[in-house]
Amino acid sequence: MKNPSGKTNGKTPSPYKMRIPRKCTPKCYENRVLPALLKKHVVQLTKFDYRVSNRLDTDLQKLRCRVNYHALQFTDPILGMGELLVQRMRAKSGRFIALHLRFEPDMLAFSGCYYGGGDIERRDLGEIRKRWKTLHASNPDRERRHGKCPLTPEEVGLMLRALGFGKDIHLYVASGDVYGGEETLAPLKALFPNFHSKETLASKEELAPFLPYSSRMAALDFIVCDRSNVFVTNNNGNMARMLAGRRRYFGHRRTIRPNAKKLYSLFLNRTSMSWDTFASKVRTFQKGFMGEPNEVKPGRGEFHEHPMDCICAKSKGKLGQNRHHQIKRAGEAVENHSSDGDLSWRDLDYGEHAPLDRDSSDEPESDDIRVGGSDIPELEDMMSD
Repeated sequence: MKNPSGKTNGKTPSPYKMRIPRKCTPKCYENRVLPALLKKHVVQLTKFDYRVSNRLDTDLQKLRCRVNYHALQFTDPILGMGELLVQRMRAKSGRFIALHLRFEPDMLAFSGCYYGGGDIERRDLGEIRKRWKTLHASNPDRERRHGKCPLTPEEVGLMLRALGFGKDIHLYVASGDVYGGEETLAPLKALFPNFHSKETLASKEELAPFLPYSSRMAALDFIVCDRSNVFVTNNNGNMARMLAGRRRYFGHRRTIRPNAKKLYSLFLNRTSMSWDTFASKVRTFQKGFMGEPNEVKPGRGEFHEHPMDCICAKSKGKLGQNRHHQIKRAGEAVENHSSDGDLSWRDLDYGEHAPLDRDSSDEPESDDIRVGGSDIPELEDMMSD
C-alpha cells in the first residue's frame, strides 16, 4: 500500500511494516492503517488477506477479488520457474494431481496431534512444543477425533486410491520438511510411484535463486497446485484455503479435502474390513468434500476460501434474492467466532515457521460448513480440465 506522494528527496522510502488484527473491518483500516500510511508514506501489511473482515459490502468484496485474483501477481522469475515446473509435469502426464502436504515437525508439534511414533515422537514434538509458552495442554485423541489433525501421507494416499485414483496417476507433492522424512513418505510413494516435487523436476541450479527464501519456494508450489487438474490437501491451512478459493473463482476447478472427522475412525479400523468396504465408506464420507460447485452453503466459511460474492449464482427468484442476506448472516457468525487472540495450526503459513506465544483455538469442525453433496463424480470427470 503506497501513498503517491510518498517520495522523499526523489527516493521511495523503505516500507513500514505493520501487523493488523484478524478480521479487521473497513473502519479498522481507516483508524489503524490510514494514519500510518499518511505518516510513513509506504506501508507493508503482513498476514494481509485472511485478516480482512468477512463482513464487507458486496462492492468491497468484489474489489477484494479483483485485487486477489487479478492485480496481485508473482514476480517474473517466480512465474517463469512455476510455469516451467507445470510444463514438466504436463510432459510427464497430460493430467496430474497436486497434493499440498502439511506434515512439518513444528506444525505437528503446534497442533498437539499424535501419529503413533511412540516415545521418540512424543519427545521430538514435545521439545518443539516448548517454544510456545501459552499453548493449552494437548489432547491428541480429542484433536484426531474431532478431525483437527492433518492426515498422514499414507492416509491421504489411501483416501485417493479409495476415490478411484490409480497407481499410474502422476502426483505432484508440495511440502516442506516432512516429519520422519523418507520413512514417512514411503507408503505414499508406494501407492503413487509417479511421485514428483519441485526438487525432482528442477535442478539445484535452477532452484538456487529461490532456495534461500521459504516463501518463494512456497510460491512455486502454489503455482503448480493452482494449475493442477485436481488439487488435494491433507489439511485446511491458509494456503489450501486460498487455493480452494482461487480455483472456485476461476471456474470451480476441483479441490478435494478430507472429511477428517469421519475418516478418523475409518483409518483406525481399516485392518478390520476389506478394501472394497473401506473404499466404499471413504466415498460415502467424502460426499460434500469433493469440490462440487454447490457443496458449500452460500456465505459459509472464510471469504478467501469461498469468494461467493464474486461468483455468479445460477439460482434465481427468492433463493437468489436472499443470497446476500445469507452471506451477511454467515459472515457475522464466522466473524463473531474468531478474534485476534485465536490461533490454531491452520493459521501457520506454509513455508514459514510457526509464530511464538499464541494460544491455539477450537475452530468449527469441518463438517459444520458442508452440506450433503452430490454423488462422488467419475474419475474421468475429476481429471478433466
